[in-house]
Order: sequence, then C-alpha cells, then structure tokens
Amino acid sequence: MQQSIYYIKFALLFADLQITELVNIFNRQVGNRGWTSMRAYHDQALIDEFLRRGINISAIRSKQSVCFSKMIKYDLQENALIIMN
Repeated sequence: MQQSIYYIKFALLFADLQITELVNIFNRQVGNRGWTSMRAYHDQALIDEFLRRGINISAIRSKQSVCFSKMIKYDLQENALIIMN
C-alpha cells in the first residue's frame, strides 16, 4: 500500500525532532476528541517514529490501538514511554 503524502510529510518532520519534542507533540493530542484523516496520518507517523527509534510504547498501546487519554513522559533508562501521574 502506498503511503499518503501527508503521512510522509509528518514522518519526515518527526524524524528530525528530539524525543522530548515528540513527547510534547503526543501530549498536545491528549484529550483531543476531534478526528480527521489528517490527524490519523499525524498520529500514525508519530507512533511510527517512536517505534523506529526502538522506544517501548506498551504503556500507551494495547494490541493495535494507541491511547491518547493520558499525558506521557520518556524514561531514558528504560527507553520507554510512561504514563504521567
């Protein structure tokens, strides 16, 4: 399947960012209930970038679904995203 040009643009943008910037982008999506195809491309590219870097996202992922309901932070020692309390 061919990737959307919008997904590719987001993926290229995210590839140049630091992990803390990616986390901030994720956290800005928390509580956002709006849904469009553009947001789907954005969120998929963001999650794919975390995975491309080998970051454990199990705290926000269950099966094939990613939860944007809680803020996260990055744990360098564990190389993992964790839910903020």
